[in-house]
Amino acid sequence: MARVGLVRPIVAALAVLVTTNMSARAEEASDYPTSARAEYVFGCMKANGETRQAIEQCSCSIDVVASLVPYERYVTAETVLSMSQVKGNLAGQFRSSEQAANALNDLRRAQAEAEVRCF
Repeated sequence: MARVGLVRPIVAALAVLVTTNMSARAEEASDYPTSARAEYVFGCMKANGETRQAIEQCSCSIDVVASLVPYERYVTAETVLSMSQVKGNLAGQFRSSEQAANALNDLRRAQAEAEVRCF
């Protein structure tokens, strides 16, 4: 009978630990805002056809990218991509920055991994 009294607090403590760990992982997995995920999926679908299969593949793709590249790094890479389309001195600074190039390389590697896993 005394053992039953000890088991309940231990089980309750384990349940709290598991729940805390799971919610921490969920926060890590969803650190990309919904709008950024939606924008990625819309662009991906434009490039890959606007079909139900494309929705599945593109949704998978952003999940893979988000698991490999922190959101701040993703924003840097997206900014570099946007600025690379602008002509002039300011855009050249974005293209020649080592930090920008590294962020862009990280994104491209993550997208290549997403291509392998999702398409």
